[in-house]
Amino acid sequence: MNVLISACLIGVNCKYNGKNNLIDKLDKLMSVCTLIPACPEQLGGLKTPRNPAEIVEGHVRSNDGIDVTYEYNKGAEEALKLAKLYNCKIAILKEKSPSCGYGKIYDGTFSHTSINGNGVAANLFIQNGIKVYGESEIDKFLCELEI
Repeated sequence: MNVLISACLIGVNCKYNGKNNLIDKLDKLMSVCTLIPACPEQLGGLKTPRNPAEIVEGHVRSNDGIDVTYEYNKGAEEALKLAKLYNCKIAILKEKSPSCGYGKIYDGTFSHTSINGNGVAANLFIQNGIKVYGESEIDKFLCELEI
């Protein structure tokens, strides 16, 4: 089974600050599925490193006030193309991200305050029938596979 995964979660240095969010369950995940990495922010044309961004009143804005909604939408569409190309019915995404966040995202004040919501790519995946898990739900995902 192919599973789309946020590239930062497998150690790709594509995070806004040029680092990654490597998770410790890669071996277990790779033993049960093929991981297809994608970074919607890079796919949308944003550079790395870049200013952090959050969703503010329906737009994605960087902390210097630049509207990057177009790039986030474009990146979400490109990531969806990859998911469809590889027949990914599941995605494991970086929580709280304005592109990949699932269930919780930052509130747009750049104060590390989270609210209920989804990132741009996560929303698009859900709208297209892809089941989304955040990285904290990997154990849940693995348990569901074993049923």
